[in-house]
Amino acid sequence: MWLVPIVLLVLFLWFYLRDPRRTINGFLFNILICSTGLLGISAAFLSGNPFLMILAIVPIILFGLMLTFGGYALVIALLLNAKILIRKEGRKFSNYLTLLLGICILIFITFSFMKPVRYLPQEIQLFYSGVMFILLYFLVNLFSFLSAYFLYQFNKPKLNQNFIIVLGSGLMGDKVPPLLANRIDKAIEFYRRQEAVTTPPTLILSGGKGSDELVSEAEAMQAYAVDKGIPIEHTIQENRSTNTFENMVFSKKIMDTMYEDRYNSIFATNNFHLFRSGLFARAAGLSSQGIGAKTALYYWPNAMIREYIAVVVMNKKRHGTVVGIVLGLSLIGMTILYITK
Repeated sequence: MWLVPIVLLVLFLWFYLRDPRRTINGFLFNILICSTGLLGISAAFLSGNPFLMILAIVPIILFGLMLTFGGYALVIALLLNAKILIRKEGRKFSNYLTLLLGICILIFITFSFMKPVRYLPQEIQLFYSGVMFILLYFLVNLFSFLSAYFLYQFNKPKLNQNFIIVLGSGLMGDKVPPLLANRIDKAIEFYRRQEAVTTPPTLILSGGKGSDELVSEAEAMQAYAVDKGIPIEHTIQENRSTNTFENMVFSKKIMDTMYEDRYNSIFATNNFHLFRSGLFARAAGLSSQGIGAKTALYYWPNAMIREYIAVVVMNKKRHGTVVGIVLGLSLIGMTILYITK
């Protein structure tokens, strides 16, 4: 019986150790945890030991409570978070994501409870089942993403780097805002740690000039780093990029020119942005892993929704194929039901 978790553990480690920047790592980790938990509960009941059986009942009760009340608790938490976020960060559309998600979940719970679909024709019920399968698919994918993100936070790059790519995130005029300052400070922290034991790395400050910015992000970031005590000769401006993928691509060109592909590099960003940045680094052909600066707790849920949407868009062909196949089969089933009536 223990063979399944052992095989899953080996499979998970094989994927994760090869490259921690994959969503499949989270999927395998979730299956491993679930299978191990189910096996442990089964073993406890089969043992006949009263103490072990009581311990096994606890996670079952918790799981039941989560299924019963978890959705309502999540809706309340999301709505409260939206209120705090909008008050602190302003009324931008991107700050309404937790509010929108909370409303969508509340509508879904209401529809699930009232079950209005039962009054509709069989063909529509079949199509509804297809939509529910798509929602289940994205729910599994979401949990895989969250687990992969969680696991990636434990990534600890070695103190042997030649470069640290600091990813830009926008300026306030010509000044570095707190969010971007946290990224640079994280890079400087790593710089100091490596400097204490060996040759310090070079900071590549990566970011172009936006239409509402007085200077390029790279220039402002370099000024900030130098002001913090980093020698200017240990910094390089990469001032052409306009997004995270270009941050990686253009920084790679700089590093390849200097070391001809024989170098170690990492990137610095905020922890909520860490996993997706790793995906972009892999897409750009970099083996770089990341280090993440802490983010305010109230900001995290909204940021993670944005990150997940962005990761889904990155893999839109795969997700689009799944959605297309399910909807196509549902429509075929609807047609068959309608014809055979």
